[in-house]
Amino acid sequence: MKPIQFLSNSAQIDNIIKGLTLSKSLFVSAILIGERHTGKKTLIKSLFPNQKFIDGKDFDTLSRVLEESEEVIIYNFEAISNIDALNFESKRVIAIADIVKPTPAIERKFAFIYKMPSLKDRGEDDIEMLIDYFIKDIKKNLMIDNSVTLSSRDVDLNENIKSLKSSIYRKLILNSLTRDDIENILFEYLYKSINGNNAYRENLSLFEKPLIKAGLKKFKSQLRLSSVLGINRSTLRKKIYEYSIN
Repeated sequence: MKPIQFLSNSAQIDNIIKGLTLSKSLFVSAILIGERHTGKKTLIKSLFPNQKFIDGKDFDTLSRVLEESEEVIIYNFEAISNIDALNFESKRVIAIADIVKPTPAIERKFAFIYKMPSLKDRGEDDIEMLIDYFIKDIKKNLMIDNSVTLSSRDVDLNENIKSLKSSIYRKLILNSLTRDDIENILFEYLYKSINGNNAYRENLSLFEKPLIKAGLKKFKSQLRLSSVLGINRSTLRKKIYEYSIN
């Protein structure tokens, strides 16, 4: 099996790794808590590559495995409603939970409670490293070779790895589109949506709005853009107001 790779230069994550590595030699339990899509499961898999992972949503299987095994790794731990019913005595249990605040029941069961930082809390170096890794991985999966440069300001971190990867996918796909691709996309959209008695006017913004937004971003001047577009400045201002372009 290919080794799981966990990318980080975060001091906080380094401390989590050191603590969990130490727990390998002890019969103590630990839980890793944090937001969704922060890489908790990937981190645990990188540290415990040969251990079986049990879904906390399957309480019957989990209870049986706990009786039979000395070491158990549980994901979706937040799905367990009756934590006190689980027997952790003389066992090494590593749990992963998508919750933020430890509860009294969790504090009774686990000797160590680790908080996984969100991507926003992991620092610029980590974000840049992840962006570079996912750009290469996504380009390979999509079989595209276009060049793209992104920074942390260009990606969405609100849902951590999930939204980060989505941002990169969108950027790479958009950068790979040809004029024919764009025409075909517009054709498919318009074929499904065109209707009514004023369809030309209603759909004109599909062309005009992105054209003006791109021009303003590129030239940083309404005067310059009006010259490039071949329209007078008052007409351009009217279009900017009409489309609520900032």
